[in-house]
Amino acid sequence: MAQNPKITYFLGANSPKGFHSLYSQLIDPEKARAVYILKGGPGCGKSTLMRRVGAAVEQAGISAEYILCSGDPASLDAVVFPSLGAAVVDGTAPHVVEPACPGAVECYVNLGDCYDRAALRPLRGELKGCMAGYKGCYDRAYRCLGAAGEVRRDMRSGLETDQLLERLARRARGIAGRELKKTGRPAGHVTQRFLGAVTHQGPLCLYATAQAQCQRIYELADSYGTAHTMLSHLLSAAVGAGYDTVACPSPMAPDRLEHLLIPELSLAFLSSSPERPFPGHAYRRLRLDAMADPALVRQQRQRLRFARKVSSALVDEAVDSLAQAKAMHDRLEELYNPHVDFRRVERTAAAVAKEILDLAD
Repeated sequence: MAQNPKITYFLGANSPKGFHSLYSQLIDPEKARAVYILKGGPGCGKSTLMRRVGAAVEQAGISAEYILCSGDPASLDAVVFPSLGAAVVDGTAPHVVEPACPGAVECYVNLGDCYDRAALRPLRGELKGCMAGYKGCYDRAYRCLGAAGEVRRDMRSGLETDQLLERLARRARGIAGRELKKTGRPAGHVTQRFLGAVTHQGPLCLYATAQAQCQRIYELADSYGTAHTMLSHLLSAAVGAGYDTVACPSPMAPDRLEHLLIPELSLAFLSSSPERPFPGHAYRRLRLDAMADPALVRQQRQRLRFARKVSSALVDEAVDSLAQAKAMHDRLEELYNPHVDFRRVERTAAAVAKEILDLAD
């Protein structure tokens, strides 16, 4: 029997203003019953523990949501079990997680105790060097992303006339009238997640997560980043009609929406661009670029082309720095891994999984 695709998101973004955290959105505090906050440095088994817990809980038939690391999407930052009100999360910087109800809901799990400290002491010089270089690479990446963000903002502001904003709003109202019928329920709940991230592999978008939850997908073909207005109106309409939604900001502009998912209706609105095309079959495809003033686009064509080229080059430079940071982090893990008691990590994972599964009884 084929397995269902895993639901994966990001809760952190490498953004033009540095690391942008949505970790306050990890789990609904009103429904939270058990949150395990992992502490420990590189290579101590945090991601390994989360994968073990996720696999054990899913094996019992309980759905999981995996939160990927924006620096390295092959690594986990959290695993959430929404139906149980439970989560396991890496609470180390930059995504520090503080308990809201310590002891009764959240507890710390110190995987730093799994290090062989005596064996690591002779390595402290090389460890410190890798850590310093790692931070420097991220600082450069954020400077490049900051410059790229300014170029994109300038490009977008040249096209976002009052006329375009009204066209986008009017189209959104038409879609809402067809798709978002009122339920008579109270306002829906909004959960924020990043569907995309700028990573050491380049800019990624987890379109498969939307496809796993939604069969009807509106593709918003958007070369200039103007989808925010349409998505904002659709979000307001969905919430007002009583639907829970997943609102996905742009990692390059976290104050602007890039995607919107309404799993209850099996409905999603996903932005795409020439650099990041939607790989699936869309239920509807809307060309947002065509809503801009054609004369204005012609007038600015050369500047827009130049801006996209410069922005892309700056993002490439940021990705190169993130790749260098990833290489340094890999070296840190190589140094730490031989001196970690992974049998203790496995025992801790089994104990955490059991406590989470006990919530289902």
